[in-house]
Amino acid sequence: MSGTSSNFTCRFDDNSLTQLLFGPNNTNLNRLEHQLGVTLHSRGNTVTIEGPTRQAESARTALSSLYNRLLAGLDIEDGDVDGAARLSTTEDTAKAANGLTIRTRKRHVTPRSPGQAAYMRALEKNELVFALGPAGTGKTYIAVAKAIAMKITGKVDRIVLSRPAVEAGERLGFLPGDMRDKVDPYLRPLYDALYDMMPGDQVLRNLESGEIEVAPLAFMRGRTLSNSFVILDEAQNTTPVQMKMFLTRLGKNSRMVVTGDMSQIDLPSGIKPGLRDAIETLDGLKEIGRVTFTYQDVVRHELVSRIVEAYDQRETTK
Repeated sequence: MSGTSSNFTCRFDDNSLTQLLFGPNNTNLNRLEHQLGVTLHSRGNTVTIEGPTRQAESARTALSSLYNRLLAGLDIEDGDVDGAARLSTTEDTAKAANGLTIRTRKRHVTPRSPGQAAYMRALEKNELVFALGPAGTGKTYIAVAKAIAMKITGKVDRIVLSRPAVEAGERLGFLPGDMRDKVDPYLRPLYDALYDMMPGDQVLRNLESGEIEVAPLAFMRGRTLSNSFVILDEAQNTTPVQMKMFLTRLGKNSRMVVTGDMSQIDLPSGIKPGLRDAIETLDGLKEIGRVTFTYQDVVRHELVSRIVEAYDQRETTK
């Protein structure tokens, strides 16, 4: 029974990796205790786990996952510890996430939640993927990582990142400067993801050569994007006409990812979001992947997850 108390002992063979696993002053073990509600005692290269059976088994799975990460030559950050805790809720979930790694010049991105694991599998399998859910779940970040990984390996020649030019309470025409001055701050989250995955000089070279393009959605009209990885971010702010225009840009040997959060719509009242319209229209097409994240997939500060959950609960009670 899940309420029964258990006591497990885990032993790890490589002493040098064990030190990294535990973290400075056992900080990683302390995070797992907090996340999973167990007590962990370390001695040498062993850890004793005490707590309710289900949580203790989750802790054992999380420790094993983190140790395997170290064996694969990957580092462990706080977010990786938290992610291992999220993925440890069932052994099947943890196993499904094993081996899912997106390798870029600067980072090796691995799933930190069940939703992210499903997302990575969908990106590997499908030419078109819709990713829906709240902020902080890694929708755009993982898509950019996958795009860069495919460009590095020569599977695509170009990366195109786009957003609809609709802002929360602010119109681009009223912002100072020329078109680039107006647009660049709005597209900053896409630039941030690029710089997190590639050295800055490589990002600049690719932007100058056109191998990476960051542009408002309006700039996509009339184009056919072949041999490209194309990402549309904040797609909840498209109209149905804009969404159809974007989806029909898909050319040969290309991938397309559409991300959005249906709780953050900035369109004028009465206009149906193009993202919702596309999901309804394309429902049932087997060639299209669809992943829906929840507050449980939020990988930012744990308070963000609780904030998203509180807003979701309020919406369901209206």
